[in-house]
Amino acid sequence: MLDLLAPKLPPEQGERLVRDVYKRDFRQRDAALRNRHSWKLERRQHFQEQGNASRDALARGDWDEALRLMREQRGNLLEAAGDDRRRGSVFHRLRVVEEPLTPYLQWELHSLRQRAQCGEKVRTVNAELLAASERESLLPEVVILGGHTLYHVLYTESGVPQGALRYTDPELIARWESYIRELYEAGEDVESYFTREVAHLPPPTMDAE
Repeated sequence: MLDLLAPKLPPEQGERLVRDVYKRDFRQRDAALRNRHSWKLERRQHFQEQGNASRDALARGDWDEALRLMREQRGNLLEAAGDDRRRGSVFHRLRVVEEPLTPYLQWELHSLRQRAQCGEKVRTVNAELLAASERESLLPEVVILGGHTLYHVLYTESGVPQGALRYTDPELIARWESYIRELYEAGEDVESYFTREVAHLPPPTMDAE
């Protein structure tokens, strides 16, 4: 267990952004980054992603189609990774995993492995390492762009996106960046985790959503 406590993230200090505004704000700020590092902490074990054909196939129970559609995104991922390299922008993604894996997470780990193969920095960390920080509640879903903007991404109980709280306080962002970086360094490369824990699994079965 890491002897490391997550910083506070007071809701009243953030600015509430509805989903469309959050997505637009994120794209604009991300595109403006040059020679900066960004971080994403993914904690929830299930999401109802919208507008993702592969995720829709998973929900229908068509695993082969879900993987085929996922592979079709490889060209887009390679292009995005090339753009990040040209801008000197490095995106680090840390995925918290609980075992046994949920059907969603099994699917997402296939996606994250592909992202890593296309150039993204992706690591996993076992939820057990977060026990000290999760005595009262799970960690939030957090994205930090270039050390300047932090988003607490919001979801319903069932995992439907609900926008985000945006924070711009430098000290708060620095504390969260340091925390996620330490978790990232304690984690495991997604490729090795996938090979050991995911590759051999049978197709997942989704409950009706």
